[in-house]
Order: sequence, then C-alpha cells, then structure tokens
Amino acid sequence: MRRLLGLLLVLVVLAGAGLGLVRYAATRPGPLPQAADIVVPHGHLSDVVRTLQQDRVLERGPAVRLLFIGLARLTGHAAPLHAGELHFPAAVSIDGALQILRHAKPVQHDLTIPEGLTTAQIAALIDAAPILQGGFDLPAEGAILPETYAFERGATRSALIARMQAAMRRTLDAVWASRDPRIPLTDPAQLLVLASIVERETALGPERPLVAEVFLNRLRAGMRLQSDPTVAYGASGGLGALPRPLTRADLAQPNPYNTYLIPGLPPGPIAAPGLAALTAVAHPAQGTLLYFVANGTGGHAFATTLQGHLANVAQFRAIEASHPGQTPTLDPLRPPPQVPGPSR
Repeated sequence: MRRLLGLLLVLVVLAGAGLGLVRYAATRPGPLPQAADIVVPHGHLSDVVRTLQQDRVLERGPAVRLLFIGLARLTGHAAPLHAGELHFPAAVSIDGALQILRHAKPVQHDLTIPEGLTTAQIAALIDAAPILQGGFDLPAEGAILPETYAFERGATRSALIARMQAAMRRTLDAVWASRDPRIPLTDPAQLLVLASIVERETALGPERPLVAEVFLNRLRAGMRLQSDPTVAYGASGGLGALPRPLTRADLAQPNPYNTYLIPGLPPGPIAAPGLAALTAVAHPAQGTLLYFVANGTGGHAFATTLQGHLANVAQFRAIEASHPGQTPTLDPLRPPPQVPGPSR
C-alpha cells in the first residue's frame, strides 16, 4: 500500500512538473521582434500554425507546433479561433496569440475622402487603395459623403462605396429636415447641388454660410450664380478643375454647368460637399450679400452692392499687381457681375 501511495505521489509530482513546463512554454515571450499585423488564413489549425511560424509569432519547430495545436484544442471551449488580419504585439506568447485569435477584432484600415472632390477623383482614390478588392461602378456626382471610412482587409470596393452613398443619403436627409424654411430651395437635391458649389468656392469654415447667403440671395433675386467652379466643372468634362485659369472663352462656352449663361442651379452637383457645406446652405448667414471676390489672403471680400464689389475687385487687382510673377486668379476679360433684377 505504501509503495502504491509513493508511486502515486511520484506521478502527481511528475504531472505537476509537466504542467508547469507546459505553462512556462505557453506564457514565455515569443520571438516576434516588433508588433505586426498578420493575415491569419482560414483553414486547419496546421495552416494557422504555419503562418504564425513563418511570420515569427511562434518559434519554428515541431515541438512548438504540437504545443500550440494541443493548447488550442484543449482550450477550444473558450471560443473558436478567427481568421483575418490581426494585430500581434512584440514578443507575444503562445497563450497571448491564442487570446488574440479568439477575441481580437480585425485590423481596421482607413480611407479618407476629402471634401470637394469630384466623382472621378474619388474613384481614383478608391481604385488605388491596395487593401480593397474588386471593381465598382462609378457613383453619381455628389453621391458620396466626404469623411474617413474604416474597413477590414478583403472588403470590396463596391461595398465601401455603398456605405459612402448611404452616409450621404442619411446626412442629406437629416440636414434637409433641419433646414431654415426660408431658403429658396425645393428639395434635398437642390441643397446638394448648391452645397457642392459652396464647397468648391471656399475652404474656410466661417465663410461657407456667407457664400451660401450670396448664392441664395441671387436665386431669390433671379440673378445668375456666376460661379467659377461650375464653369470649370463643365469645361473640364466633369474632372472639376482646369490646369489653367478660366478664360473668356470658357465663360462664353455654352454647357449646362456654365452659371454665367444659365439661370438658376446647374443640373447636378459639381463635387462631393461635406457636412459643413451642407449645413451652411441649410442655415446660411442672414443678410443682403450678393457678391464676393478673393481678398488676396486666402479668403474673400463680400459686398451687398455692385459698387462695393467693384471696390473689392479693384483692391484685389492691386494686390495681384504687386506680385507680377503670379498667375492672375481672375480673368480681366470676364463679363461684369449682374445687377439684381426683380424678386421672384
């Protein structure tokens, strides 16, 4: 009996020592020299181990392979292992790697769509994103909300574009629902068009409500908008910008986006406006502004009368004249701005 008890005691000690060794091997730091994002494949445990050993998360060799697979199976009740792109910290242990495979969220990648880009420019950004997969149909102009979008490796371009379009629909509906009822626009589509013009006219946040005020007052007065970005959009075939200043020929070229020639709004957006531009049109500054021109410091000078506007133009011309090597911002041959007509 004493011999049996002694044998059992020896076995218990050996088992404890073995478990201790296993625990030590499972929790000691691994060979990964620095944190890394690693794509863990779908498939058998052996495929997972092979990837982790190739990427130096686990030490190479059959002993570590067997230990990892054994621990994964013994602890399988905790949660299943997940495939995908996962983040592993430097020197992560076997136990830590299993925790990541079971509980970590996939790595998120970001794609930022800046305000004021055309559909063609946005499509180029999406097409160039190396993490995305698949082709896509070109979205309508102004249909995408500019912001930063997070996605996982393997996401499709078409699915991401659908998210971007849904974000614009939600945002536009919310802005339209909260609009100032006095603005002379009949539907969200018109608000989107005018917001795209405001977006291209100024990048300064405080100016957006003022630019919106100018254009809305012009619509009320029956004046043409005479917006340079709309002319550039039409003259560039929808690319949004020209590699040169606008000319008198551009301003005289008939097309549906030439707001020097057509009354009212153009037939569609000329870019993707952000939330700030949408809000500026929905809640413009309240006043009688009708004109604005560049002020030479990155912003604009605003006026309520043609006389005040011409004075601002003369001041800007003087600033341009003091920099003779600078390409003129305004075409001196452009037609004079309209004088307000009778209210509608």
